[in-house]
Amino acid sequence: MKFSSLDQPLFGGAVKGDLVEYLDFVADRFVPVLAGRPLSVWRILRGQDPFMQKNVPKYTPDYVKTVEVWAEASHRQIRYALCDDKQTLMWFANQRAVEYHVPLFVSDHSGGDHQTHMVLDVDPPEGAEFDVVVKSAFLIREALGQAGLEGAVKTSGAKGVHIFVPLEQHDPDDVAAATRAVAARAEQLDPDLATTAYIKAERGGKVFLDSTRAWGATVVAAYSPRLREGLPISFPVPWESLKDVTPADFTVKSRFDDDPWTSLMPAPQRLPEDLITQGHGIPVARVVAMHEGKRRKREKS
Repeated sequence: MKFSSLDQPLFGGAVKGDLVEYLDFVADRFVPVLAGRPLSVWRILRGQDPFMQKNVPKYTPDYVKTVEVWAEASHRQIRYALCDDKQTLMWFANQRAVEYHVPLFVSDHSGGDHQTHMVLDVDPPEGAEFDVVVKSAFLIREALGQAGLEGAVKTSGAKGVHIFVPLEQHDPDDVAAATRAVAARAEQLDPDLATTAYIKAERGGKVFLDSTRAWGATVVAAYSPRLREGLPISFPVPWESLKDVTPADFTVKSRFDDDPWTSLMPAPQRLPEDLITQGHGIPVARVVAMHEGKRRKREKS
């Protein structure tokens, strides 16, 4: 593959060559994270603002595998790429695709049938230091431990962290319910620090424990670069080391041995019934926010 314009500025002080070299270096560990999952990427073309690409362009080469998935929001079929090999990844690199977002399911070419992980996103308030993220992440770890579960943690590459709990096969509604229950239990451990309030105005400056990364949602993949200053990457960290790092410590210039995401990930687990039952009694955050928005709109009219 011929790469073009490697010395051109890309984003945040990095050039295109930095992205290509990093993705070439990490490909053997990154491709397995992406494989089989309909891929959305953030691209940045020269002189343009970043944009999210889901549908593959017409000029996509034949070697790029694709899958069509029905998009409920736009009521249409979307033809996603499946990044199942290094050649496809490096084509995306040459297309200046910086961020790689994947769903929580593995595609079976009919929309997916198995959510492989439960994910919780720890999102700090504006201006907060990373130590509050770490403390909140440990609340989730404690809540998981009390339920007999364990997960792996990675920096998001932005301000927060993502906690992944690998799962045996479950009904996706049960996974979504269990995710809400874990967040609620973590919040109860230190309600002065963390909150599950979906509406930002109701968080009171606390760390948001986001349980909405359910069936149809996507999450930035482990090892993915981010469109931030210096092109940080979303990087797996051992729990015992989390307090000693910041998201900016890991960038496309970083080089590392082995495959920490695989080595740190526990085996797939079964969700306990009491967690699922509790979660089904917790309203879905997006639905609550939607109804609240409609209520406020009516009050103004």
